[in-house]
Amino acid sequence: MKQLGILLLFGALFCACAKVPETKPPIEKVLETGPPVELNPANTTYKPAFVGQTRIGSIQTKTPYQFSVISTSLVSPWGIAGLPDGKLLVTEKAGTIRIVTSEGIVGNAISGVPPVNANGQGGLLGLCVDPNFGSNRMIYWAFSENVSGGSVTSVAKGKLSMDERSFENVTVIYRGKDAYSSSLHFGARIVFDQLGNLLVCIGERSSVSTRVLAQSVSSSLGKVIRITKDGNPAAGNPVFTEAGALPELYSIGHRNPQGLAVHPISKAIWLSEFGPRGGDEINLIGSGKNYGWPIITYGIEYSGLTIGEGIQQKEGMEQPVYYWDPVVSPSGMTFYASNRIAEWQNNLFVGALSGMHIVRLHIENNRVLGEERLLASENQRFRDITQGADGALYAITDAGRIYKIDKK
Repeated sequence: MKQLGILLLFGALFCACAKVPETKPPIEKVLETGPPVELNPANTTYKPAFVGQTRIGSIQTKTPYQFSVISTSLVSPWGIAGLPDGKLLVTEKAGTIRIVTSEGIVGNAISGVPPVNANGQGGLLGLCVDPNFGSNRMIYWAFSENVSGGSVTSVAKGKLSMDERSFENVTVIYRGKDAYSSSLHFGARIVFDQLGNLLVCIGERSSVSTRVLAQSVSSSLGKVIRITKDGNPAAGNPVFTEAGALPELYSIGHRNPQGLAVHPISKAIWLSEFGPRGGDEINLIGSGKNYGWPIITYGIEYSGLTIGEGIQQKEGMEQPVYYWDPVVSPSGMTFYASNRIAEWQNNLFVGALSGMHIVRLHIENNRVLGEERLLASENQRFRDITQGADGALYAITDAGRIYKIDKK
């Protein structure tokens, strides 16, 4: 009997142990990649600061998707944003804002937009829709404006009338500092952060004499600024200790940033930035951070000469998460927050001008793991891209096209 009891006890213990699941380390999802999409030689022999900072492996969308041109009648569109009802707001560089339906029907120019300086790279630029548009109908846009001494990057706001024909109570809420006569490098995209403040990226106007102001905290050139809906410096902005520091500054050391996007999950701020000859960048923007231009860069002058000391790293200056050499000219961008194409979720989509395609970057833990080139066969300069209320992507090109990209 005693032996039977021991056997029963042993059997029970064996069964109990058998029911305990085996503990295994979590299996990390492996992203299948191929050779880098960029096959052309670089302009420099500069080495990346870390593995995967440039020429990451290629990825290919497996989910069937389709694209169509829903309109060809816009003139030099520059910014696009979705409205809650599924319509799209589009800026045209010369100074007009239009409403476009998701079917591609383009409305008349909305009245009330202040005059812009449309010379060179200037004009009516990025725009965004107030998160509370349903109750306040407010729209915000960036533009190049003539002022005493030259031109600046400015920000205006207006209430879209119920008949969608005009902007009411239009106000210029912010004007950049350091007016200059150049027609280059205005920036400028504009987005809301998670706290309801406006983020605006401003270029350094290209000149050798102004590019150094990207490092000056008493200038708005070459910066990301963070302001309230009324144009005041936002609470909680970083404090720069140098004399004359502008309270609206959020980050410094940028060249010609033309893309801003907020990650749908982490709410982190991402920026695209034109390099010179090589050195286009994707940056993760942190409060008070210095992104190095023109002291560090992965590019060279258009003449082929080095920029400054020809260095790519310096203590106290941030590295780009990703860069291109040769350039693709990254402009407007958006994160994909739809569930229509699952493998695209939280991926970053960037319009490429000289690259003439749409960049798809798969990002995890703030590192780029794969790159894909979409719509390259269209041979279009993609200026901006957004996600509509229907979950589809909508992209505009310099030639006046609007593309709709969605699951088949």
